[in-house]
Amino acid sequence: MPGQKEKLSIASPSLKNRRVFISTVPFGDPDQSPIQLLEQEGIEFGINSKGRRLKEEVELLQEVGDASVLIAGTEQLGKSTLSQLPNLRLISRVGIGLDNVDLEYAKEQNILVSYTPDAPSPAVAELTIGLMLALLRHIPNSDRGLRNGVWHRFHGRRLSELTVGIIGVGRIGKRVINHLSGFGCQILANDLCPVFSGLKKRIKWVEKEYIYRHADIISLHVPLTRQTRNMIGKNEFQMMKPGTILINTARGTIVHEEDLYDVLKNKYIAGAAVDVFSKEPYSGPLIGLENCLLTCHMGSMTYDCRAKMELEATEEAVRFLKGEPLLRLVAESENLTF
Repeated sequence: MPGQKEKLSIASPSLKNRRVFISTVPFGDPDQSPIQLLEQEGIEFGINSKGRRLKEEVELLQEVGDASVLIAGTEQLGKSTLSQLPNLRLISRVGIGLDNVDLEYAKEQNILVSYTPDAPSPAVAELTIGLMLALLRHIPNSDRGLRNGVWHRFHGRRLSELTVGIIGVGRIGKRVINHLSGFGCQILANDLCPVFSGLKKRIKWVEKEYIYRHADIISLHVPLTRQTRNMIGKNEFQMMKPGTILINTARGTIVHEEDLYDVLKNKYIAGAAVDVFSKEPYSGPLIGLENCLLTCHMGSMTYDCRAKMELEATEEAVRFLKGEPLLRLVAESENLTF
């Protein structure tokens, strides 16, 4: 049909350019391998000049320009934005989350989407365990108090004495379970597609409501979808025990932030650790709560995992521009649980 884009599974001569734009930040710091790869292949590229996530549609459009490949971060790539990028043919996502990309519209416009689902998993899983221990032993509170001249020794709880509920047993959830197994705690698990291989003896598969009612620690490892948006709100918090701790290293909008603030402020649950937010950078009321540990969406931010994510996304861009098959395409049947 006239005006309809040609469907592309690999790069073709119909591409108007071989320009790549890199929107995610940081990029190539400290590992320059992705940038060196683009230079070695003679590919023209530009990098986000703002030094932060491009928060406005106008910023993204101005910076991406006529690029045919976008090496993307967490900026919003909805229909309104994608419709104004007629030359775009590939979104190569640095990371695992795809809730910021309108996958249906991208498919309609023959824009391919790839991602790097395995690279960040070890780092996110380890941060999850770290957040659990920090909350259980009141490490941030002790640090803040001591710096302000207060010597107070907190009573805490040991992980091995508790029941941990894992919601989402995908790439990251499985790793968290493996780490927890060494502590000897009881592990409850929930997933849309339970995987029993290698896990059956270490966990108990239950419904989410059972986890809400019985777990001392609840850790979230599901993607943001229509089904998981605001999955945990007032009703779910009311099921939880007063000593419950919530860990969210998945996506911010999975937990209703206003309801979380209310239950923490009134101490209906013991605490929460939040690495992801509905709006980032975050500056909301959770900042004022002592029983809420906040980090800056840094689950994947270890040198090795970040470098691997960036390199894999760049390699995919290079394959596309060289007309080679892509290795990490988002498939319609892909299980995006993480």
